[in-house]
Amino acid sequence: MNLQSQLATLQEQGRNLTLLERATLCCHVAKQLEKAGEYEAACDAMNEFWPQQDESIKLDGLDEEAKAEVMLCVGTLSGWLGSVRQAEGSQETAKDLITKSTEIFERIGLPKKAAEAHGDLALCYWREGSYDEARIHLTNALNSLSGENSDLRACLLIRAGIVEVDARQLSEGLRLYSEASAMVEQSPDHALKGTFHNSFGLALRRLADADNREDYLDRALIEYAAASFHFEQAGNRHYHARVENNLGYLFLKVGRYKEAYNHLDRARDLFLELKDVGTVAQVDETRARTLLAEGRVNEAERLVRSTISTLEKGDEQALLAEALTTHGITLSRLGNHPRSRVLLERAIEVAQTAGDLEGAGRARLSIIEEMGEQTSATELVTIYQSAVDLLQRSQDPSVGKRLIACAWKVIEALGDSEAENREAPQTSWEGFSFKEKILEFERGLIERALRDSKGSVTRAARLLGFRHHQSLISLINSRHKELLKTRTAVRKRRRHIFSKPRKIKYRPAGPELGSAQISILHAEDSRPVAHLVSEMFANEGWRIELCEDGDTALRKLTSDERFDLLLVDNELPGLNGLDLVKRTRKMTHRRRMPIVMLSGTDCETEAWRAGVDAFLTKPEQVNDLPSTISRLLKVDVKQIKP
Repeated sequence: MNLQSQLATLQEQGRNLTLLERATLCCHVAKQLEKAGEYEAACDAMNEFWPQQDESIKLDGLDEEAKAEVMLCVGTLSGWLGSVRQAEGSQETAKDLITKSTEIFERIGLPKKAAEAHGDLALCYWREGSYDEARIHLTNALNSLSGENSDLRACLLIRAGIVEVDARQLSEGLRLYSEASAMVEQSPDHALKGTFHNSFGLALRRLADADNREDYLDRALIEYAAASFHFEQAGNRHYHARVENNLGYLFLKVGRYKEAYNHLDRARDLFLELKDVGTVAQVDETRARTLLAEGRVNEAERLVRSTISTLEKGDEQALLAEALTTHGITLSRLGNHPRSRVLLERAIEVAQTAGDLEGAGRARLSIIEEMGEQTSATELVTIYQSAVDLLQRSQDPSVGKRLIACAWKVIEALGDSEAENREAPQTSWEGFSFKEKILEFERGLIERALRDSKGSVTRAARLLGFRHHQSLISLINSRHKELLKTRTAVRKRRRHIFSKPRKIKYRPAGPELGSAQISILHAEDSRPVAHLVSEMFANEGWRIELCEDGDTALRKLTSDERFDLLLVDNELPGLNGLDLVKRTRKMTHRRRMPIVMLSGTDCETEAWRAGVDAFLTKPEQVNDLPSTISRLLKVDVKQIKP
């Protein structure tokens, strides 16, 4: 049945139905059209409840279940349309609607519908590049369907596999596809089968990238062929075009550029016909990489620049970071190194803010690969260490190869800069240890920095490019204990570095929020500060949980544990405070949680932009913490003189 006949049938059937029955029928038809990739037609099917796509949906007269169904359907369509049109803010709108529907489904006892909503919510986070958040929602959905064999569970497993593969957790991705395969095989749903084969083919292609495994490439081609067949049967032109784009990328990786262009041309024509400007930009980015591989750098630069201008209008930050990285590489090869560095640094920032740590790590490696000769040896070491931190969980074999190649570049740069102190080059590989060499050069750099800073760890950390001296102290204590004698003696900090806090008596404003109920997550790596704040809050009866680095705090925030407020320092090991605030503001369940930044660095402007509710400087404004927190939580306090 074609689209016009489906919509005509919907209008005809709706005339004799009640409002609740029409809502159910509209959502069902819209879901079928969405599975076929016909997003505009799906919107037409929801016209009675969503007449204007930039306005609120109409829910008057519907019961709770029907309201949740309509919100889920409209939210899901908003996410797809935002991706197609590259409309800014569309994913946030979609997340809000789907979250509300999830809450209703859980409240009225419909776990399967709640799981479906969690799966659609995960897609929104995945489009943004927020893989950790997507993983959480998919895990919740799968846990609620444990032991069940159904198309819904298979769909969730496939989406979880897509997230893991894009996050370069390839082993976990393959495990999820293996679990889904039997359910997919039994399903009559061609759209589901096509999605499985397409995403599984992508995983095989990425596994083949590093080792040039022809057997993986052959299997990927077979999977893509199966995906094309099933998408044709399902009538899904959007996903059929995506398969063509994936085939173009596969032929690019094996150096068969003519075939790559043929597939990319077909993909682009299909997406233009579908008015999908977002995926046209993705196809153009793949084409730019192909031109770059052929040495046609000027053409690649013009094309990827146009791609970025499209992706900047939408919410798909991981894709934007990839395009920025490609643009940075093209400019470097054209000799425009300053502009190239700016773009690569922006790619790192965009990827990290979105939660795509792998993308940020790959961009850092691109700086070493493309601009190693234009970058000082000391800076290369810092960039490499950051890349290792970002990519340490990667299961992508190609990432391991790039890390090794970049390590050699760093070693060569260090060797050139320390030529006068270096021993004669090694002439034999016998007894060679790559790890020992890296540690040797690392030790030499730290020793030199300590020598130049007269033993001051704080100044040495600045010379080495660390954001916080505790990172350098950790390196010395764990890897280079022999350098402990090189640093100055550790001075015990005086407890009265901050003035004694005023005692504050808490007076609850109402029965719903008492002092014992207040739970605060404190991200702070300075133990004296953490101890002082803990004592201050203990006087109020507030519960405080301390995290000494940004990554641990992020894991706490992505969990379901209740926190009424986040108190954060900016200078944190791992994920810094500003990035932690940005990531928190993207979490549906933490978006409205008050955030206070207590920092000793001048970052107030950046903090407000990141989304804090209050900014205090330390040590000057530490005593203002209780009153600030009470104001944000709308709790009355009465100060008592000591």
